[in-house]
Amino acid sequence: MSEPTWAPLTGFRVAVTSARRADELSALLTRRGATVTSAAAITMVPLPDDDELRAHTEALIDSPPDIVIATTGIGFRGWIAAADGWGLSNQLITSLGKARIVSRGPKATGALRAAGFSEEWSPDSESSREVLGYLLERGIEGDRIAVQLHGATDDWDPFPEFVDELRAAGADVVPIRVYRWHPAPRNGEFDQLVAGIANQKFDAVSFTSAPAVASVLMRAAEMGLEKQVLSALRTTVHAMCVGPVTARPLVRLGVPTSSPERMRLGALARHITDELPLLQSRRMRVAGHLLEIRGTCVLVDGEVKALSPTEMATLHALAHQPGAVVSRADLLGVLPGGGTNTHAVETAVLRLRTALGDKNIVSTVVKRGYRLAVDEQFARAL
Repeated sequence: MSEPTWAPLTGFRVAVTSARRADELSALLTRRGATVTSAAAITMVPLPDDDELRAHTEALIDSPPDIVIATTGIGFRGWIAAADGWGLSNQLITSLGKARIVSRGPKATGALRAAGFSEEWSPDSESSREVLGYLLERGIEGDRIAVQLHGATDDWDPFPEFVDELRAAGADVVPIRVYRWHPAPRNGEFDQLVAGIANQKFDAVSFTSAPAVASVLMRAAEMGLEKQVLSALRTTVHAMCVGPVTARPLVRLGVPTSSPERMRLGALARHITDELPLLQSRRMRVAGHLLEIRGTCVLVDGEVKALSPTEMATLHALAHQPGAVVSRADLLGVLPGGGTNTHAVETAVLRLRTALGDKNIVSTVVKRGYRLAVDEQFARAL
């Protein structure tokens, strides 16, 4: 059997929400055949301009912490780099060096060691809950704790319970929010991407940070599309996340997610390539052919057949219950633009048959409508 001439993501539509390295992820997915729509969900506050971060850094220099908690590698490195830009890095390192240091995982540990620190403890699971349990078990009442956080905004914090529970246990918590962000500007490409999710115009949406997830949900609520976006993400638009921390805000809302084993951009692209065809394509035997229906095209015996939006809408309606008769009125209702003339249905079916390459794939049922001519063996298996 000859190798297919189409790429593995041919016919699939993927939304990319990344603020960093979006071009790289888009290129990886496009190279694999996907149609990519990219719009950054967040804009970052430049570290040199982050007055809140500088104020908290100076406060820790003046009054050193008893405990330092590093939660992300990039965040901790960014904090040290920002302090260096303000001419405060040596003072900050001296201040932090007096504290007990706890790391949330290997990336944070690597950043700590690169800065010359040694961690007291780090969980194997990269779990914030385990870090919290470790500290509470040893007692933190009266301790001054610097918690390096990543990706916060005034309206959203990635670890709200974590900070609250430290304070409830009697600690004086100084939150170090590195790489703070704001939602993308209104009425631009990001709004169009959110509306596209609500209208199920994508087969998958990729997330590389929890703030991007939060921004999508916040903007959907502002646009009055929260219910539609959540419904889409729970059904036809698959949320593909770089890792479990990124996925957590969606999981809390009952949205199914999937992630690669390694939290890397390339691994996410491979994960989407491997998983999306399994999640978002339908295969069936029809009139002696193998049909695979994707977001914007159909494969007939492994050959790509490009269909117009009208032809795709017609095919999706016929494939909703393969082999069942779909009336002309019902088909008219799914055609883009609607209409009242059943002649539009006849034209759509004719063009669909031509595009598929075999008129027998779609059968006419006299006085009733149309159906896919599914093979008997496939029909029995339904």
